[in-house]
Amino acid sequence: MPAKQLISDKREMISAGRRSSAVMSFLVTVTEVKKMAKASDIFVQCLESEGVEYVFGIPGEENLDLLESLRKSQIKLVITRHEQSAGFMAATYGRLTGRTGVSLSTLGPGATNLATAGAYAYLGGMPMLMITGQKPTKKSKQGRFQIIDVCAMMAPISKYTHQLVSADNIPSRVREAFRRAEEEKPGAVHLELPEDIAAEQTDSMPVPRSLYRQPLAEHSAIDAAVERLRKARSPILVIGAGASRKMATEALKLLIDRTGMPFITTQLGKGVVDERHPCFVGNAALSAGDFVHRALEAADLIVNVGHDLSEKPPFFMVRGKTEVIHIDFRAAEVDALYFPQIEVTGDIADALWRISDALNEVVEWDFTRLLAIREANEVQIAEGADDCRYPVYPQRLVADIRRAMPSDGIVALDNGIYKIWFARNYKAHKPNTVLLDNALATMGAGLPSAMAAHLVYPDRPVIAVCGDGGFMMNSQELETALRLGMHITVVILRDGGYGMIRCKQSKMGNADFGVSYGNPDFVKYAEAYGANGYRVESAGAFLPLLEHCIKTPGLHVIDCPVDYSENAQILNDDLRTKSLAI
Repeated sequence: MPAKQLISDKREMISAGRRSSAVMSFLVTVTEVKKMAKASDIFVQCLESEGVEYVFGIPGEENLDLLESLRKSQIKLVITRHEQSAGFMAATYGRLTGRTGVSLSTLGPGATNLATAGAYAYLGGMPMLMITGQKPTKKSKQGRFQIIDVCAMMAPISKYTHQLVSADNIPSRVREAFRRAEEEKPGAVHLELPEDIAAEQTDSMPVPRSLYRQPLAEHSAIDAAVERLRKARSPILVIGAGASRKMATEALKLLIDRTGMPFITTQLGKGVVDERHPCFVGNAALSAGDFVHRALEAADLIVNVGHDLSEKPPFFMVRGKTEVIHIDFRAAEVDALYFPQIEVTGDIADALWRISDALNEVVEWDFTRLLAIREANEVQIAEGADDCRYPVYPQRLVADIRRAMPSDGIVALDNGIYKIWFARNYKAHKPNTVLLDNALATMGAGLPSAMAAHLVYPDRPVIAVCGDGGFMMNSQELETALRLGMHITVVILRDGGYGMIRCKQSKMGNADFGVSYGNPDFVKYAEAYGANGYRVESAGAFLPLLEHCIKTPGLHVIDCPVDYSENAQILNDDLRTKSLAI
């Protein structure tokens, strides 16, 4: 029977003199019609409505209602050993899928532990929701025990932060959080769910996702870009983080194939287009002086696609010098070093397709110098790929990992000096197969990122490459990986110190001080968790060992001593290219 008819019938009973029993029956019926539910249940229903598969985190007593609601849902709760790891996993899930990864913590110290991962997702453009608990907001008997202003803390490192103050507002706030997390530029968002709000009753329902299309660039902007490209002598493409979208990848390859335009990638743009392509010049791994910078200096027009100020910039603009076309979802953020002459703002893939179509006729460009630089870079990258010295040289290590991994295999890098070697020397064949962080550039993310990659792509080989410093920051997640039955290989590059800092310290002429530490026996350490531990005893032993680990199910940890003696040379800008006639 419709709700209006039920209510009408009850009112007739009251007017007929059966007031007391009618009122009781009326209230019960209205409650049934409204379908009251606990707020935490509605919160989880909202997550399910958004397509959430996993929640990564560590709960506290303030999350117990939410925890019970998750238990009754289809969402998988992944308990980690540190909130930071949960955040890294959620962020990497978002990076790989384009859908918002979800992390969970309690109040106070749990929330502060999420902050680094929040900044990682915020700067790196990874959609992630952080859910934190809180003491009751309407009545509290514990003073300010464990209470800090979490929303204020999250504000500078998130796109959106909100404390839920009413159960009725949960659906709209959750929908808004997911919308903000996933719109360009994606990033971290935060919702605080106090325990008294989680326990409230509400008749509110999830707000469905809306259909959204990215606005298209104006015709005048496309025409201006095409006209400038036609006048160019030697243009070059720079592919950044914002271009790492499926349709943009296809459009970029079409443009490159049609025009033969050489391209470089930033570190977060690595793999957007297959780096085996004959037009690939190199990756902007260093600040200046490398081959890609010589190529940028040789070009008279830079087409900058998916530029992100959070990345270390691959070039600096100088007034009166090389011009720049900016193609991105958003307008350029102009500063003293970046002031593009033409901006094409809107859906990147659509803009590239339209430009490519307009350039379909023959355009007279000269790429002789750019392709010569590419060849010189190829020659140098090949050097050291078969070096037999031990401890293992970075060039040999990178080359062997590339030999062992299939095109769709995923390498998750922690942060350290080795990241430069991988950015320069490891050719990515597909998008998001080299997970490195060139935005926050935080240590400790390598292993959790690899774990998230395994959850998203359980049939692909996944390797975490970590320095001994970064590995020990979240090494406890070996237990999580084992508990979840993951097949991951962890390669620990052991040099007993903070290699990047030591290298720059040496470059400044300073004494070696404050950057060394000791390590456990990593083989025994892995075995203590129940993982398989190995130690590399020669340069030639690494590749067959790695191939064995990739083929053998289980969690594998490889202790690989490395020789960083050439790091100073790689960071010495001019030595790499001055001696070459380019």
